Amino acid sequence: MEKSNVKKLTLFAITWPIFIESMLHMMLRTADTFMLSKVSDEAVAAVGVANQIVMFMFFLFNFVSVGAAVVIAQYLGAKKYGEIHKFSANAISLNFLFGIIISIVITVFSTPYLNLFNLEPELFSEAKIYMLIVGGALFLQALMLTVSAIIQAHGHTKYTMYVSVGMNVLNITGNYLFIFGALGFPQLGVTGVAISTVVSQFLGLIVNFLILFKKVNIQISLKELVTWQKHRVKQLLSIGVPSAIGQITYAASQVVTTGFIAILGAQILSTRIYTLNILYFVMVLSISLGRGTQIIVGHMIGAGEKEKAYQEAFKSLKLSMLLTLGVTTIIFFFREQLLGLFTSNPEIIMTGAVLLVMGFMLEPGRCLNIVLGQALQAAGDAKFLMMTTIIVIWGFIVPLYYFTGIYLGYGLIGIWIIFILDEWIRGVLLWARWRSKKWESKALVGKEKQQAG
Repeated sequence: MEKSNVKKLTLFAITWPIFIESMLHMMLRTADTFMLSKVSDEAVAAVGVANQIVMFMFFLFNFVSVGAAVVIAQYLGAKKYGEIHKFSANAISLNFLFGIIISIVITVFSTPYLNLFNLEPELFSEAKIYMLIVGGALFLQALMLTVSAIIQAHGHTKYTMYVSVGMNVLNITGNYLFIFGALGFPQLGVTGVAISTVVSQFLGLIVNFLILFKKVNIQISLKELVTWQKHRVKQLLSIGVPSAIGQITYAASQVVTTGFIAILGAQILSTRIYTLNILYFVMVLSISLGRGTQIIVGHMIGAGEKEKAYQEAFKSLKLSMLLTLGVTTIIFFFREQLLGLFTSNPEIIMTGAVLLVMGFMLEPGRCLNIVLGQALQAAGDAKFLMMTTIIVIWGFIVPLYYFTGIYLGYGLIGIWIIFILDEWIRGVLLWARWRSKKWESKALVGKEKQQAG
């Protein structure tokens, strides 16, 4: 089997394109929100609610893409190149099938899902249109996630960054044309945003496949796509399923929390959405370093360099905390101006400004979660991450969201305090796990050898 094209790895070389790519993804979401805010705050709330459900389904696709990223990184570190083409084929076809199923489910059951939020009729109608278009095309995201994960595991993070640039340009252009009716295009509002999103995803997916075949040199036959080997699927799922369950658990908690906030009214819901859109630009630093760390740690684990992997995770964690606190400080000084980009409502700006100040408490805990969570996944210890997420969020955090925000009447500020508490509790538990080095026995390459024997 022909060797894949693997790039030499350093944290900076791997991470900066991931940072740009992640920033562009955040900008894509923020651009949708910003342009829709020029229509109405209600349009923002409708898309925000629909996106909660779309993102919940989106996380399901990580059960294959995350597994593929970790497995391929470890096999590259172990220099077992022949298996990588087969793992890639199995991951792509498996997630495509799953994506089709999810697209059908979200389309058929869009109305019951949206009924959970007790939306006003106008918001319900717009949210449903968005869900039918974007949700019906979620299989494109399933493929995009998988192909991008394979490319990045080989160290070629620049290529996926370039694709994100193109997708952003297409999406923002489409938003402008459909929202404002420029150049004679119909003024479609929420529907136009949904169409732009799907078209940009489709074209981005085509380019990613070309990169996978031509640049990364992954050669996949039809036979490998339709023939799933049990041990390969098992290894993909051993990482992917716990990771996806953990992400689904978190996403589900956010859906429930959105339901609690919806009780407080559309204005409070819009406040949360605007604030999160600003904080996404802080979180992107941790996400980038976490994903870069996952790739490098995966290669090190596969090569048997476990002590180097241990030190690499803490190096990334320190850098992540330093950078996120720096960006949070900038946001602190311009918090009202940033919120003013989205709305002129003084109550939304006042409440959102308080939430942004609380970012100084939120972001260090989130760094612990993201960076060390990715490191544990890379080491093959995804089950611990899953159990921590389930127990903390559903055993403590979700009940506290309701108790503090709704029952005690502290509203969005009270819910935000519990949000911060959640990040710190889970973060400290992951820190203790990484320090214990119990993840050292979880490497997938060694398990594969046992199965082969």
